[in-house]
Amino acid sequence: MTPSINGQNLPAQPIALAWLCLLAAAWILPGLIGHDPWKPDEAYTFGLVYSILKDGDWVVPMLAGEPFMEKPPLFYVSAAAVATLFSPALPLHDAARLTTGVYMALTFLFMAGTARELYGAHRSALSVITLMGCVGILVRSHQLITDISLLTGFAAGFYGFALALRRPALGGFWLGTGAGIGFLSKGLLAPGILGITALLLLAFPAWRNRRYAICLAAAALACVPWLALWPLALYHRSAALFDEWLWINNLGRFSGNNDLGPAADSAHYLRILPWYALPALPLAGWVLWRARLTAWASPALALPLTGFGVIFTVLSLSADARELYALPMLIPLALLATTATDTLRRGAANLIYWFSVMGGGFVILVAWFYWTALELAIPPHLHEHLHTLQPGYTPGFKWLPFALGVAYTVGWIVFLLRLGKSRDRPIIAWTATLTMTWALIAILFVGWLDAGKSYRSMIADMQRALPVSSDCISSLNLGEPQRAMLHYQAGIVTVRVSSAENTGRCSLFLAQGTANQERSQNATWRKIWEGARPGDGLERYWLYQRTR
Repeated sequence: MTPSINGQNLPAQPIALAWLCLLAAAWILPGLIGHDPWKPDEAYTFGLVYSILKDGDWVVPMLAGEPFMEKPPLFYVSAAAVATLFSPALPLHDAARLTTGVYMALTFLFMAGTARELYGAHRSALSVITLMGCVGILVRSHQLITDISLLTGFAAGFYGFALALRRPALGGFWLGTGAGIGFLSKGLLAPGILGITALLLLAFPAWRNRRYAICLAAAALACVPWLALWPLALYHRSAALFDEWLWINNLGRFSGNNDLGPAADSAHYLRILPWYALPALPLAGWVLWRARLTAWASPALALPLTGFGVIFTVLSLSADARELYALPMLIPLALLATTATDTLRRGAANLIYWFSVMGGGFVILVAWFYWTALELAIPPHLHEHLHTLQPGYTPGFKWLPFALGVAYTVGWIVFLLRLGKSRDRPIIAWTATLTMTWALIAILFVGWLDAGKSYRSMIADMQRALPVSSDCISSLNLGEPQRAMLHYQAGIVTVRVSSAENTGRCSLFLAQGTANQERSQNATWRKIWEGARPGDGLERYWLYQRTR
């Protein structure tokens, strides 16, 4: 049998704190600034943040003048505060997106604390690196979305469970705080999952004692303010809006008793986890296989395995499913995978390491080849093709992206050269390569991507067609992202109408559809503008002016 890495007597050599902080910063920062809010999630989320910045109302989330009761306001309020702090130096939307970086840093801290309690201080850094290396977290953790503060809530909750074994009162505080953060981020999901997990942990001796009872009591006390303050304020403001939030946007989404969200099936997360949770999933599977006959009841396995099982089951039973909803599953999977390198076979370890090295080298060659084509028109045929895909982008050499791209390229090479031979080297190399890959995409090509995903040029073009004076603009089929960007980028708040025949009293009428859906002309309305985002062949917009 191929000997394990442990059998080769390789040291663990945990990554130094300075290198971990450098790697975490290099992972978090790219993609947070330099582009407009993108459809769908970022655009409408920023619309809610922008409304708080405009009117200061944190009780009723507003989107372009209308209540938007899908989620509680914690992330929006946090983003408004961070945007206020950093907007003098950055565009408002970029400053708000820094909130995502703050919550991800907190998530990593809680993750490290949990691993420290379960596996010892020498494993805390590796748990963070394993989470950072998961493919599914990479893009979403750089977006302005409420699921990021929800992830922080889950990380704090798991930390509370682990800390309860040693300091039950403090563990209960963090458990209750995590449930509260999750609640004020996306509603009842986090308190429900953490509550079920808390009950199931009673089946294990480590939590079936008086100390755990103290933890649960402390958790209840810590959670109450989070669960009570905003719902009571909302109910006092409007019982109807409270009912809309609770029964339609929370319980209704889970049960399917509404028309919100994409349809789901019970196998959705089974299909995505093999790539979404790579490499944590196979590493966690290896740990469980090694422990199949012993140690199932140990806290190091019981907590993450129970947590993953509850999250997976609850999400699979929900009538609403998206890949980003699977983010909380990555926390227990990364925890389970933390000790995998202690017993990983030499062949598997070498496969991970050399795939990371060879894959990273390939990424560097491809990324700089495409950047040369995009910005320097070498080769010209590829340059024309890329410009055809994003006709709104203006190419040209830019010093700052070039310098940052070079820094990440050289930094990746230096990092791997300084990475000593150890048990942990494969997963560290994997995460470093993933970090470099994301950074090159987010730095070298963010302008090109933004040209097609942003609504800024389309809205500016529509503004030029607006009459000098008009009373208001009614809209039909205009989505939340589009309404939010019209409010932010043009100061336009449209009046929603139910049909083209019922356009209200506004002198202007804006309709959204596809290229083959343009409404027929009549004597009442005259088309004064038609447009779309550059290169977008799906969405189409028409602006009409009343003639009589």
